[in-house]
Amino acid sequence: MPGININQLANEISKAVGEYTEDVTEAIKEEVNDTTNDVYKEVRSNYPYNDRTGKYSKGWKKTKQDKSGKMRRVVWNKDHYRRVHLLEFGHASRNGGRVKAYPHLVPAYEKHGAKLPEKIKKIIQKGGR
Repeated sequence: MPGININQLANEISKAVGEYTEDVTEAIKEEVNDTTNDVYKEVRSNYPYNDRTGKYSKGWKKTKQDKSGKMRRVVWNKDHYRRVHLLEFGHASRNGGRVKAYPHLVPAYEKHGAKLPEKIKKIIQKGGR
């Protein structure tokens, strides 16, 4: 029966764990980017408010903010960032009434982003894609 050196065994285990971690990390990054793209497309195309000029829907951007091993993706409106919460949740009007809300960002997140933790859990269980 051939013997195996304990150092070789440790190296092989370390190598296998490293490959697993790399595969899982890459799969999670890919899934996060796909989800970000889905939310971005949904917000941009399914806006319920009558945007006559199209400037509001064209203002949507997505950014990557990766720092020290942490991934963060942001979908935001570059040009009309001051209006997003007013349109999303409604607001008080000058005459004391309320302006109707046009939810568009939260529904897009709930449709795509809320599924992300479950997808990540499946990726980890599979050991990558």
